[in-house]
Amino acid sequence: MAQLWGGRFTKETDQLVYNFNASISFDQKFYQEDITGSMAHVKMLTKQGILTEEEGKQIAQGLHGILDDVKAGRLEISNAYEDIHSFVEATLIDRIGDVGKKLHTGRSRNDQVALDMRMYTRKQVQETDELLKSLLETILGIMKENLDTIMPGFTHLQKAQPITLAHHMGAYFEMFRRDRSRMHDIYERMNYCPLGSGALAGTTYPLDREYTAELLDFYGPTLNSMDGVSDRDYLIEFLNALSIVMMHLSRFSEEIIIWNSNEYQFVEIDDAYSTGSSIMPQKKNPDIAELVRGKTGRVYGALMSLLTTMKGIPLAYNKDMQEDKELSFDAMDSAKGCIALFDGMLKTLTFCKDNMRKSANNGFTNATDAADYLVKHGVAFRDAHGIVGRLVLYCIEKNCAIDDLSMEELKQISPVFENDIYDAISMETCVNTRLTIGAPSRTAMEQVIAKYEDYLK
Repeated sequence: MAQLWGGRFTKETDQLVYNFNASISFDQKFYQEDITGSMAHVKMLTKQGILTEEEGKQIAQGLHGILDDVKAGRLEISNAYEDIHSFVEATLIDRIGDVGKKLHTGRSRNDQVALDMRMYTRKQVQETDELLKSLLETILGIMKENLDTIMPGFTHLQKAQPITLAHHMGAYFEMFRRDRSRMHDIYERMNYCPLGSGALAGTTYPLDREYTAELLDFYGPTLNSMDGVSDRDYLIEFLNALSIVMMHLSRFSEEIIIWNSNEYQFVEIDDAYSTGSSIMPQKKNPDIAELVRGKTGRVYGALMSLLTTMKGIPLAYNKDMQEDKELSFDAMDSAKGCIALFDGMLKTLTFCKDNMRKSANNGFTNATDAADYLVKHGVAFRDAHGIVGRLVLYCIEKNCAIDDLSMEELKQISPVFENDIYDAISMETCVNTRLTIGAPSRTAMEQVIAKYEDYLK
């Protein structure tokens, strides 16, 4: 068992205890951050005269060699070590001798792991943001192509009013744009360097924490060493933001699953993103959308796990905080995979525009506009609402749409109706007379799309 802290102890750690305590099986994931952080630490120690130029050069070269060899697969990270920090330091000492023992000067594993986790999470925030940007570009492309694709808008899963596919997609653009905004906020808050906090109370060595922070692309050092080693707010914020991303993806997936059903037939999912049944030859299942919906719970679980872990921890560092990694890593990988796969599915989705249009026609989605027509001709809204309700009931009994009724039938229900009612309740009129910003008309949507294009630039 390779340990950095054996001097105080007279007995070997029990193997079961050792295995329970060890983290290398999962913290090896940030070997690159660990070595990069050590390189910056050594450069700062050399600048401050805590290490000689020759010592700093030897250690830096040794660390570069370890990083290159792990990346190239020439050096395997061994589970014989307790954690990634022990592995790197022990390997360094094996390669360059006793000078390697000076690497850890002015540093604790507490501020080291705090740095590694922060750097790893920062990279994940950036990668997630890039994936969201790609997804937004896909959504915007669909919007631009479907300004005139009429479909029913829903409330309570009931057909409500006619909209366009561009308008429907715009709702998801807004959601994922907010998700990117959250990524930006998290980055701004988290981008401060905990290295130099020591175990919890800093160090007597004359470290230049501002210099270390600058080398590692942080805005500056954290300003309280106790908080520096025990803060996981940034990770909780990121898991929360990922949970919201997954909630948005899950809602979108649910709609695609519904739209893909025989009852709707609004979309055709590409063969690459669906599967068949082992027994029913006619089936084409929306598996990717269903898995995205399912993995949402997995990401929520990581958030709840970390919140629960952190809720009872006194200052400063406690071993409980090792539990911040495994589920967080899984959540980050799951969310990124879901965004990428969903983006691919959306890019290859075929929209059945005729079916969407027919569905809007057959669902009395123009009933509100028929009521508005009566109001514009002097009928009080509450009376107009009742008249159109009777109109819809009559159409249901006759199994037809409002547009199919003759003028004679319309006048039997209200003498206010005239021939211009047919144009007033056409799907195009219903959509394109809604001109306020945020509404589905072509005019309003073109303004919004221009704003989205500027945003993505």
